[in-house]
Amino acid sequence: MGAQLLRDSSLSPADYQVLLALREADGRRLRSSELAASIEWERSRLSHHLGRMERRGLIRRDDCATDSRGAEISLTDDGAGMLRRATAPHMRAVKRHFAAALTLEQFEALADILRTLQTHLHPDSTAARAGDGRS
Repeated sequence: MGAQLLRDSSLSPADYQVLLALREADGRRLRSSELAASIEWERSRLSHHLGRMERRGLIRRDDCATDSRGAEISLTDDGAGMLRRATAPHMRAVKRHFAAALTLEQFEALADILRTLQTHLHPDSTAARAGDGRS
């Protein structure tokens, strides 16, 4: 699927993940540390990847107005456009390769398994506990 995404849109799965996180962020921007946490990447990996994305015009890095040590990452109009064009074909591929193969009962079981794993991996996370109905 990653190769198909790249072929269809010129976006790698990593590019797509970064752009999606920025699109969903308030004001289409996040501090680099917040972006790294939201997509669960090491900050050094993110920094290198953001450099490549910035050179392609997909994102912009600006000094953080409230903290001179940090940077804010913004989704550019070009990045938003590439993400928008990539999303429909990517979702069709996800549906074709995964969703079409599962029954409703299997989806429900998968959701339960994923909630359990999230709670196990992040026991202090309020979101993980709220997502599975357990407190």
